[in-house]
Amino acid sequence: MRKLSAVAVATILAIALYFTLVWGYDALRMLTAPNHGLEEAWRADYVFVIGRMLGLGPVGLIKLAAFFGAVKLVAAGACGVHVVDRFRSMISGRANSEVLEGGLILVVAISIISVGPAVWGSNAEVVREYTVQLALACFATALCIAERSFGGYDAAEAAHDKADDVATAHIGTAVGPTLHP
Repeated sequence: MRKLSAVAVATILAIALYFTLVWGYDALRMLTAPNHGLEEAWRADYVFVIGRMLGLGPVGLIKLAAFFGAVKLVAAGACGVHVVDRFRSMISGRANSEVLEGGLILVVAISIISVGPAVWGSNAEVVREYTVQLALACFATALCIAERSFGGYDAAEAAHDKADDVATAHIGTAVGPTLHP
């Protein structure tokens, strides 16, 4: 398995597109709403729990909710940049998955923060939603790491082959003993 299959690349692209659309919509909804998403108490339970731990008042809770909306927008933007980069790479070469990995780390962090209070509150719908998003983000991150490692293997193998060609070309011209594997 020298290169990652087209199915894996399509899966990475689909997951990045999913987070771009879903988290982008959710972030824009949170940032444009007057309460920054706090009107849905079950979905914003993590904001209330963190606000309680930090001792925040009503204005602090709204600022915290706006912060989480901004973080979701950054994660969606990173996934959107990767989608554009994937389409660009079809023309010019290989896509850079580091931006997507950064966005997916934000998705994993927010999902873990969000699922905890939902479990304690016995809200199965929110637990299911964030668990699926957590699993998708972890799966896409694993595929990106695999893609990078196999891509790095190909480059390292090409460099090793080139070094072997240079070494075999100079076997007869070496002054001292030459070691070869």
